[in-house]
Amino acid sequence: MIGLDTNLIVRLLTNDDKAQAKHAAHLIQNHPVFIPKSVLLETEWVLRYTYTLKPEVIFAAFEKLLGIAHVTVEDPTCVSQALQWYADQFDFADALHLASSHKTEKFATFDKKLIKKAKKYNIPTISL
Repeated sequence: MIGLDTNLIVRLLTNDDKAQAKHAAHLIQNHPVFIPKSVLLETEWVLRYTYTLKPEVIFAAFEKLLGIAHVTVEDPTCVSQALQWYADQFDFADALHLASSHKTEKFATFDKKLIKKAKKYNIPTISL
């Protein structure tokens, strides 16, 4: 299994460097690959801020990528939950943080918007 870095996924999804995108596609099509949660987090940020892609476009790209049979993602249950929340207008980073903290009693934050979103899903938070 081969672990993937953010730049490889970004090249694949944006095709902004055709040669690198071709290499990335070949690697993913022909080898079992592993994507860490941190790489997904960074990829979403790069696609949103650098490439100004809309969350619904990023969500669709992630669904397609993670739907490839031999692509394994770190903590798939957590990532799946985060993507569901992301599709429902949650910030991806916040969704991933909350989904990754599912074994905790509460999630502490200063972020009022995050607290409001978390309440919608009955996620216990602590506002400091």
